[in-house]
Amino acid sequence: MRAFIERQHGMVQRPALVCVDLETTGASVERDRITEIGLVEVLDGEVQAWSSLVNPQQAIPPFITRLTGIDDAMVADAPHFDALAGEVWSRLQGKLFVAHNARFDYGFLKQAFADVGLTFRAPVLCTVKLSRKLYPQHYKHNLDALVERHQLPSDATRHRALSDARLLWHFLQAAEAELGAEVVWQAVAEMLQGPVLPPGLDAEALDQLPDGPGAYQLWGEQGPLYVGKASHLRKRILAHFSDKPSKGLPPGLGAQVRRIEHVSTCGELGASLLEAQWLQQHQPAANPQGRAGAEVLSWVLQRVGDEVFRPVLVSLRDPLPDGQACHGLYRSPREAQQALRKLAERYQLCLIHLGLEQPGRQVNSPCFAFQGRKCAGACVGREPLSFHSARLMTALGKLRLAEWPYPGPVLLQEPDSSGLHADWHALYQWRYLGSAPTEAAAMDLLQAPLPVFDAELYRILQSTLRRYPQDRVHRVLVRP
Repeated sequence: MRAFIERQHGMVQRPALVCVDLETTGASVERDRITEIGLVEVLDGEVQAWSSLVNPQQAIPPFITRLTGIDDAMVADAPHFDALAGEVWSRLQGKLFVAHNARFDYGFLKQAFADVGLTFRAPVLCTVKLSRKLYPQHYKHNLDALVERHQLPSDATRHRALSDARLLWHFLQAAEAELGAEVVWQAVAEMLQGPVLPPGLDAEALDQLPDGPGAYQLWGEQGPLYVGKASHLRKRILAHFSDKPSKGLPPGLGAQVRRIEHVSTCGELGASLLEAQWLQQHQPAANPQGRAGAEVLSWVLQRVGDEVFRPVLVSLRDPLPDGQACHGLYRSPREAQQALRKLAERYQLCLIHLGLEQPGRQVNSPCFAFQGRKCAGACVGREPLSFHSARLMTALGKLRLAEWPYPGPVLLQEPDSSGLHADWHALYQWRYLGSAPTEAAAMDLLQAPLPVFDAELYRILQSTLRRYPQDRVHRVLVRP
């Protein structure tokens, strides 16, 4: 990619480039389609403009029409992309791909070419990032801000593809005039220096990464190395191959990666749910311990007499009787016992009656806590066991897991940032059953067997359901 920026007589030269702008039916590369293409080619000082409407073969949403002025009638007789692919391909080949929020336009064109059997790759320059690099003193870098700041010539067809593509060329010219071509294209050369990839990882894998939310898996030679999620997938994944990985990422992980898998989601909830599901399935070694997929233990109260209870540690991987309350989430018996000991000290509970200490050979032998005056004396008969049990229930009550708040499964609707598309998440008893792009498809997920209880999913869902808009929760009263 760096070959596009050449030096002549010691000076960085402007490469052959094409300024690109697209209008589309929405923001999703997977679901939406191109409605208009605008290209401004710059080669050896020659500037050539080209544009075409495109029949997207799907309806154009009203708010897109209000923004661009393009409606269904305008594109009804326009060519499909496959009829334009050869023309667009020839105009893009061998040139620097320049666009505002470039991954959007690049992603849509790459997908459109893939749909007709072509693999498109090009060096990409985002003019948003270039503006930030050249003009860090300014806060706004959207196209309207650039027009105002640099007094770029604009016309009444703003938000049409060719008009906006021309603005990108005008911005590059303005930056050259203000800062000098050497400064501008040296900055571009630095921006085009991509990450150093490990042997065996195709650069194509990085080209396919979207900018939106989703979950991802990094695979090594022996299997999955790491599972993660991000609100900006591309940025997060590229950080694994940086000289200075982001805080919290395992050092040296990037060098082991041989394959990248990712799934785009409409929002961050879907990304979190998918990450937790993958962690449970794969349990990759590079992920922090104690996350999704680990063994989960909890305390339940077992009746051992009239109004007398004792805590028993159970695995939440095993089904529990209906109505059985659980208290706390623990990764190991030792962690659970340590938590119970802290409660015992705070509430003056007996270690013997909690099962944390073996009784002595004599009747009413004192526990160790009683000798330190930290037990109210249930072990020596000083306190009725019913009183001890009542205090135990009070202590554990602060750790009680929330009950599933619905009479049956639910479908949560999570829209994307445009509001045009949504993921439907199927949930039941704090379990994640999967996601689908439609309510009907999500209903089918309810027939799947319940997965094992997962502590990370419980925390995600408890937090989410507490604040989720109820008009996006569809309750399914009877599970198929």
